[in-house]
Amino acid sequence: MPQKIGIPRTLGYYAYYPLWKTFFEELGLEVITSSPTSKTILDAGVKEAVNDACIPIKILHGHVIDLKGKVDYIFLPRLVSVRKFGTETFCPKFLGLPDMVRAAIADLPEIIDTRVDLAKGRFELFRLCCKLGERFGASLPRVIRAYWRALMVYRQYQRLLRERYTPVEAIEILDGRQPESQDSPKESLVFAVVGYPYAIYDNFLNVNLLKRLRGLGVRILTAEMIPTRLLIREAKKLPKNLFWHFSNRAVQAAWYFLYRERVDGIVHVTAFGCGPDAMVDRMIELEAKNNGHRPFLSLTIDEHTGEAGIQTRVEAFVDMLKLRRGVL
Repeated sequence: MPQKIGIPRTLGYYAYYPLWKTFFEELGLEVITSSPTSKTILDAGVKEAVNDACIPIKILHGHVIDLKGKVDYIFLPRLVSVRKFGTETFCPKFLGLPDMVRAAIADLPEIIDTRVDLAKGRFELFRLCCKLGERFGASLPRVIRAYWRALMVYRQYQRLLRERYTPVEAIEILDGRQPESQDSPKESLVFAVVGYPYAIYDNFLNVNLLKRLRGLGVRILTAEMIPTRLLIREAKKLPKNLFWHFSNRAVQAAWYFLYRERVDGIVHVTAFGCGPDAMVDRMIELEAKNNGHRPFLSLTIDEHTGEAGIQTRVEAFVDMLKLRRGVL
């Protein structure tokens, strides 16, 4: 019977899950993901996490608890940097996640907390995979096959994102499932939705934001649908890059959509209690104002976010833009 390794369905899941899943399965492990975020998972995470943690970190604790008792290992990499050049890193809470979880939750299975810092060198990812393969007793030829197979699947995943599927839809396609229809047949507006992927694509956390927008006749564009090289090129308009990886992507995406895509409005999904997000939100708001007063909506989410409040603000924003376009 193969050993089971659990992957929490949050944070890095939306960016790297197909890569991780394929690599571990090629090594002979069974990959188990936590359940989709729910009130049970949220409440469990809020109970165990430190009080001043942002809502995504609290939800991560809940997902780890959901995996507890179901797996032999939990994969919680210590993400430092995925850029081969530059000084961009992940939020300090990402760097300390394995330690936070170990301190907060008792009787956990072994946590695989591989340190991922691709800025160390060109072949760092391969070196990390070899180290993981050695941990699970895999031979070098098997690790090499797993590495290349994982990269191939990850590239397929990236291509699906460029075809303007969301990460959730792309993962379903890779798993052989048919995703729901992407857009409403009566689209009249195009919105760019920017923010951290674990806030944009977690339907419980953002109260089904993307589905609500599509139901109102809005076509959705996100950072994951745009090639990274185009985002980086647009970021040259900025006086300097931000320090944090996901914050950088949110700002780069906002600049790209403001200057390179014809969008009717920008929606920024931000987590209450996130320090970098507070700065990112203001930067995007000011740039949208400078760019012809482009309509901008900021949605702040936390464990107390109510469905009615989000629904009211989203509907009002959409109706305002439909009136402006003369389609209402």
